[in-house]
Amino acid sequence: MTFRVLANVVVVPLAIVGLTPASALAGQQTASPAAAIAPAQAPQKEPSKITSPDDGWFDISRFLGKKYGFVPIAMPITEPAIGFGVAAGITFVSAPSADAARDPFMRPNTTVVGGLGTDNGTWAGLAADIRHWGDNRVQTVFAFVDASVNLDFHGTGETPLANGAPITYNLHPVALIAQAKYRVGKSRTWLGLGYVFSKTLVSFDAPVGTPGLPDVNRESNIGGLSPSLTYDSRDELYTPSRGTYVEASAGFYGTDLGGDDEFQKLGVVAMQYVPLHPRFTLGLRGDTGFTYGDAPFYIRPFVLLRGAPVMRYQRDNLVQAEGEVRWQFWKRFSAVGFAGYGVVWNNLDTLERKLTVTTGGAGFRYEIARQYKLHMGADFAYGPDGPAFYIQFGSAWIRP
Repeated sequence: MTFRVLANVVVVPLAIVGLTPASALAGQQTASPAAAIAPAQAPQKEPSKITSPDDGWFDISRFLGKKYGFVPIAMPITEPAIGFGVAAGITFVSAPSADAARDPFMRPNTTVVGGLGTDNGTWAGLAADIRHWGDNRVQTVFAFVDASVNLDFHGTGETPLANGAPITYNLHPVALIAQAKYRVGKSRTWLGLGYVFSKTLVSFDAPVGTPGLPDVNRESNIGGLSPSLTYDSRDELYTPSRGTYVEASAGFYGTDLGGDDEFQKLGVVAMQYVPLHPRFTLGLRGDTGFTYGDAPFYIRPFVLLRGAPVMRYQRDNLVQAEGEVRWQFWKRFSAVGFAGYGVVWNNLDTLERKLTVTTGGAGFRYEIARQYKLHMGADFAYGPDGPAFYIQFGSAWIRP
């Protein structure tokens, strides 16, 4: 189950500013009596972990670079799909080793633990770890999610809903995700294989047999393998300014892998970052998603654009695109403008029961960790369902 958190954020880096003890004088040899009576050198204050020595601005690079550096984050939620609430978590980011740092495409290891709750009864807990091994040759991703999400079901286009009104429902997935990627030689190409298992409870606020409800069991399991092929030449993980990211993936789900149903998924994600000027970066992103077989309705692709509520525009097939321009207009501050378009439909040949979505908006960023090129900020978006407010930790399209 995937959803986005929209709202304000309060970043509270926990920094420890210590003193470097003076060298012990006991047992030291002195060159002269004058030296022997010279006053001891005053202790030197350790550089701050929350300001940059380059410009004096607020910066948490030094803190994140410590062995146990982390950023606690609290975010009010304003996502229209799940109501108002708050999300809180801790993000641990570890710097690469000295040898690995020579690789310009080395990614930091990241661990996230967090949870959220909203006024419509939605709650979730998450633990995830992204780690790199063996000279950046192997990447592993592990994630565990336990959530109870209350949403409005707008239909899958197969049977119209009664009176055309959405039906409230609850999803309670408990999911485990594991993935490993292997880097091919010194190239930017990765071969990956992932496994996902999810036990999901589904409950509709409507009697069984209501027109438009999907044919799904009260409790459903999915289990599947997902091979992938990825090319990644982005210069940074969190806020890229140049490079390409393309990933093609396939999902094969079935009873032999722990699920209840047999179905397949295909998808391609492509992103391109182009430096138009030292202060301007153009970003382009495109996604496609296709499902075949007896995929549960909550697995089918949906439009995921800033300004579109999650799982609101959902069908068997998806194509979407979004463009963004970021302007580094003053010191660490930048402004962004973006626009997106998505289409979902059921019949691959005839575009049957097609839905289209157009979104757009603007936002701002602050470079909070220059060593990691990590920018944080907020986006104000508008779509067919009204305005929305998003907090961004790095790029809006961040991919490990």
